[in-house]
Amino acid sequence: MDVAREFTALYGYEPEGVWAAPGRVNLIGEYTDFNEGFVMPLALPHTAVAAVARRTDGTLRVHSADVEGPVVELAADALAPRPDGGWAAYPAGVLWALREAGHAVGGADLHLASTVPTGAGLSSSAALEVVTALALNDLYELGLSRRELALLAQRAENDFVGVPCGVMDQMAAAACVPGHLLHLDCRDLSVRQVPFDLGAEGLALLVVDTRVRHALGDGAYAERRAGCEAGARALGVSHLRDVPHAELPAALARLGDERVRRYVRHVVSEGRRVERVVALLARGDVRGVGAVLTEGHASLRDDLRVSCPELDLAVSAACGAGALGARMTGGGFGGSVVVLAEGAGADAVGKAVRGAFAEAGFAEPRVFEAPASSGARRLPLAGAPQTRPFPN
Repeated sequence: MDVAREFTALYGYEPEGVWAAPGRVNLIGEYTDFNEGFVMPLALPHTAVAAVARRTDGTLRVHSADVEGPVVELAADALAPRPDGGWAAYPAGVLWALREAGHAVGGADLHLASTVPTGAGLSSSAALEVVTALALNDLYELGLSRRELALLAQRAENDFVGVPCGVMDQMAAAACVPGHLLHLDCRDLSVRQVPFDLGAEGLALLVVDTRVRHALGDGAYAERRAGCEAGARALGVSHLRDVPHAELPAALARLGDERVRRYVRHVVSEGRRVERVVALLARGDVRGVGAVLTEGHASLRDDLRVSCPELDLAVSAACGAGALGARMTGGGFGGSVVVLAEGAGADAVGKAVRGAFAEAGFAEPRVFEAPASSGARRLPLAGAPQTRPFPN
């Protein structure tokens, strides 16, 4: 699929450039980002791609190759938060956020195509936001850093679309590099690129897309965020990141609300799991990461209660087939599982998961390998197919 050629057919002239931003999978650190903790995502090879050109009349026109319907046309000056705006709210929200921040951004024509599956917990929305932000940054010569672009993209999702997400997804899309995990401090957004060359270790990272679709705007995510904030207030800290893991039992004893107590236990113990993964990788014990992933899934399932039968089955089937570890990734209530497996046994793990789903009467999941890939970038305008087909 060549988005530049499609742009020309759609709008009647050639785009000024083509940009891509990836989906992401989070290895460890779930629901810690808005608690100002640490996360460790990696970029997927699957991307949102945008062919873009500036306009001088203050009009924003957006079109998606993946959504049936005409070009959506909006007046840049009239943009306002629209939680019911559908897919077009994501690129429109980025333009709105840039203008709200005082950047001199006029109109634009965009044609988008994405291979990041929606609702799979792989940050398809952040990919749309970041690819739009990077394209406008380049075209209007704003000079914004990747950190600034991620924050503006997050504001678009929080305040324009109405989803109270943390900043991990946007930072991963903006700042990941190939062959590395992004160790991100969600308090100050400092990053460290951690080598993650599984092929050299004879390992593979698999993603199991359960095809159970979630919508984080339905209130469940917001309720857990509010519960975490209530726990921080009750413990006298600004964010749960400030509760030391060694003091967790005493902190839990101070919380009267059983629901809040579970949320706090997950977030503080998940912060410790991120530390353990960092330490394991530093000493070269990549296989040891597997057990930490599985432990994290149990916490997400039992304390945060954001799992579902399909996610739980994918984890148990993968581990039963010899995987080193597995856990759900993303916001939960559906979506995907990340699996650490021996490279030689990866196909058998995928086959076992598909077989377990068939036996349970679930839809067949998609299973694919997820090498740590590149963050957002500008692509060659001519000749390159600008999207990568997603595996069936």
